[in-house]
Amino acid sequence: MYVVMVYDVEEKRVGKILKIGRKYLTWVQNSVLEGELTEAQFERLKSELKRCMNEEKDSFIFYIFRTTKYSERQMLGVQKGQQGHFI
Repeated sequence: MYVVMVYDVEEKRVGKILKIGRKYLTWVQNSVLEGELTEAQFERLKSELKRCMNEEKDSFIFYIFRTTKYSERQMLGVQKGQQGHFI
């Protein structure tokens, strides 16, 4: 599956959340990571995030695609993060 993770967390946890996210996904922009994951990797990612998050203040959104075949990624402005992944 292809996963896009978007998060909004308190500033003091941003570094830790980014570090966890980068273990599984590619950083593409502030608070946005994406990449190909197995079901098991996705569950491990969510489990690690749950251990670090404050459920009353932080939020995560996962956009999950079975394939990138029918999607398209368009950008405007400065490209951040690594190239090579698209959705």
